[in-house]
Formats: sequence, C-alpha cells, structure tokens
Amino acid sequence: MNIVILTAAGNGSRTHQDIPKQFLTINNKPLIVYTMEVFEKHPSIDAILVVCLDGWHEVLKAYAKQYNITKLKWVVSGGKTGTESIKNGIIELEKHCKKDDVILIHDGNRPLVSQEIITDSLVIYKKYGSAVAAIPCIEAIFKSQDGISSNVHIPREELYRTQTPHTYSLDKLLWAYKEAEKKNITSTTATCTLMNELGETIYFSKGSERNIKVTTVEDIELVKSLLETNLDYIKR
Repeated sequence: MNIVILTAAGNGSRTHQDIPKQFLTINNKPLIVYTMEVFEKHPSIDAILVVCLDGWHEVLKAYAKQYNITKLKWVVSGGKTGTESIKNGIIELEKHCKKDDVILIHDGNRPLVSQEIITDSLVIYKKYGSAVAAIPCIEAIFKSQDGISSNVHIPREELYRTQTPHTYSLDKLLWAYKEAEKKNITSTTATCTLMNELGETIYFSKGSERNIKVTTVEDIELVKSLLETNLDYIKR
C-alpha cells in the first residue's frame, strides 16, 4: 500500500490566529481539507493518516466526513516536536501496515501539492528507495555569522530547497527513528535531515514553487490567491 502521513499538529503561533493554521479556512474550506483532497484524488494513494493537534481530532474527522475524504483511516496525536509527531504516526502505522508499505510524509499545511509531485515522489522512490521533493535554489545565497554582513557566498547551482512529500518504506522509517532515539538526535524536524545525519543519501523528486508551506499570514494570502486563480489545482 501507499500511505500518506499528514502532519497537522502545530499550534500555528506564527500566523497569530486563534485556531491552528491547518484549520484556518480559505474560501470557506479548512486548509487541511485542501491537502487531504489532493491525496484522496490520487489513484496511487491507498490511505491517509493525520497527526493532529490534541482537541481537534473530532473536528478533523467531521471535516473528512463532510468533504468525503474516504481514505482517512487513522488520526493520532502529535508530540512536543515535529520529530515526535512524525514518529507517532509511524508507530501507529506499524500496527496496521506491512514493513514494505510505502509511506509519504507531507506537511498538512502544504495544500497546493500537485498530483504530479505525488506521482514523481512514488516514481523516484521506486527507483532509488527514497524520495524528497526539492527545487533548485534560484537566489544568490550568502553565509553570515552576525546577520549583518558577509564575505562568503555559496554557489546556488549546488543548493536545493527541500519540500514535502518525503517518501520511504515503513521499515526504513522505523529504523531511522529508532536510531535517532538511540543516538539522541532531537534537532532534526525534517525526515530528510534525519536520514542525512544517519548517513543516508537523499534522492530528489519533483517539487514546485507553488508547493507552499503555510506558516505566516502572508502565506495564507498567497495560497488564497493561487487557489482563486488555479481552480484546477488538484488536477495539476
């Protein structure tokens, strides 16, 4: 099976809203629903697990019922950190899935992920055994220790910005998070950086500038604008 873990356990402090960002409504629909709909409509995705903020589980299930998200199978509580939240999702899947099942980890607040991005993640996974959505860096990048000045630039041709989904086998993810616990690795929120710290090679799959992660009020406005001008976003 191909299963997606959607992370939706953040409290949304950077959006300065009364409710978590993943439950904010855009055009009268919650952000997390947009994200679930994309995976719901992808023919290769079999099931959805959402790692959810405590107190919002029933709200999420009600939204899934309202918007006919039939692939939502599990809702689990998040942890104190992003790493713990992903681990909670993986541990839950260990109870229900096979070790060679394919797991896509995706930010619940990236609602503009496209069908093409999901498909390419699965293709790259099949070829290399893992996949991380990424895009080339197009800006000039400088390194600074004081945040005021710099005399060191990093060639942008060598730089890639990672997004989600990140795709691995369930067995690989279980191994990685067990190793992180053994080695007391706690500073890696993203699965790809954890894999890198454990000596794994990262293989890039297709990303997009539109695959925005909503973390600020400005991001909400940008996503709203993109949704309004691209009504076929789920088909892309």
